[in-house]
Amino acid sequence: METKAHHALVGAFTLAVAVLGLLFTLWASKALSDRHWDEYEIVFTEAVTGLTRGGVVQYNGIAVGEVRELFLDRDDPSRVIARVRVAAGTPVKTDTIARLAFVGLTGVVQIQLAGGSPGSPLLRDGVERGELPRIRAEVSAFARLLASSEEITTTANDVLLRLNRLLDDETVANVSKTLANLEQVTGTLAAERGEIAGLLRDARRSAARLDRVLASAETTMGGLQGGVAALDRELPPILAKLDRTLTEVEALSRNANAMVAENRGAVQQFSQEGLAQVGPTLVELRSLLRQLDRAATRIEDSPSRAILGGPTPEEFTP
Repeated sequence: METKAHHALVGAFTLAVAVLGLLFTLWASKALSDRHWDEYEIVFTEAVTGLTRGGVVQYNGIAVGEVRELFLDRDDPSRVIARVRVAAGTPVKTDTIARLAFVGLTGVVQIQLAGGSPGSPLLRDGVERGELPRIRAEVSAFARLLASSEEITTTANDVLLRLNRLLDDETVANVSKTLANLEQVTGTLAAERGEIAGLLRDARRSAARLDRVLASAETTMGGLQGGVAALDRELPPILAKLDRTLTEVEALSRNANAMVAENRGAVQQFSQEGLAQVGPTLVELRSLLRQLDRAATRIEDSPSRAILGGPTPEEFTP
């Protein structure tokens, strides 16, 4: 029994040593592996559809690591945190950015790192020990394209709805009527082609005549402007002369009024005495004129008798 007990202890001890050796080997390999990698966190504000654990991480087109974990931010579920590891010594700097990129048409997504100016410090240098540095992520071109495509799709739907409302049965019928009327008008114009041509010729002749009339009117207006200018030059002296003449007439009128006032007595005496003698004189003058008229008539009828005093010859009747 003792021999069997010793064999059991030896076997158990051997198994324990083997397990401990295996665990030490795993720990050593993990420690050695971790010594060759640097871990980072990347926070995405967009969906990471197609990105999985083990996905490739590239820096300027070179594979430098892989995705270790993917999980949602507990404080903000709209954000996705990707924990990645890259080869130790990879120059991830404070201005390095990360974005999602599609690989071909397979739908596989990988993380691409870019940027990092020569003078920028390393991202790990500004992080306390025990914390994982976070790489700043920007929206991918595909996400921007999707957002734009959604807006474009919405706009296209609105346009299609408007077109559908525009091209309803009533509108189509109205357009058909308009086209029919247009065809009828076109046919009428084609039938009246000769008259339209004649009308156009008459219009051209009228336009030419109108040009001549306008030219003549322009010449007349030029002459009129010259006449107005001459009148403008000559009118002031004429007005001045007229003013002087009116002044003289006014003075003459005043003198005449004064003269009448001074000789009012003589005028009244003449009207009383002189005009009384004028009446008989006019009667005698009228009688004299009648006698002269009769004498002139006799001389005209028979000049010899009127001068010589003989008898009046009798009228011969054949």
